[in-house]
Amino acid sequence: AAVPALAHHSFAAEYDTSKPVTVTGSVTKGEWTNPHARFYLDAKEPDGSIANWGFELGSPNLLIRYGFTRDLLKIGSEVTVEGFQAKDASKVASGKTVKFPGGKVMSAGSSADLADTK
Repeated sequence: AAVPALAHHSFAAEYDTSKPVTVTGSVTKGEWTNPHARFYLDAKEPDGSIANWGFELGSPNLLIRYGFTRDLLKIGSEVTVEGFQAKDASKVASGKTVKFPGGKVMSAGSSADLADTK
């Protein structure tokens, strides 16, 4: 029996360090899965429309070691994410930090933490 493989690509293959993004919006969904946790948020665009952004985080195991739990990303809560946009300019990014209500900022545990932005 064949087992489907999950593709896992390097940060540099998917994200562009020359495209830093800061996105603020309401959490719409979270996925606490390997190899990377992900979450989605609705953010207001400059033209007033709403765009759904997807953010890649580190693995759930790494996030737990950082003190980050799935309960921190409550549906409907407003967060601000800093990271790097996908090379294809879609509304997808690798998160570097997540700022929560009350000002708490946590590492997203992704490869964006290691990205050379010089």
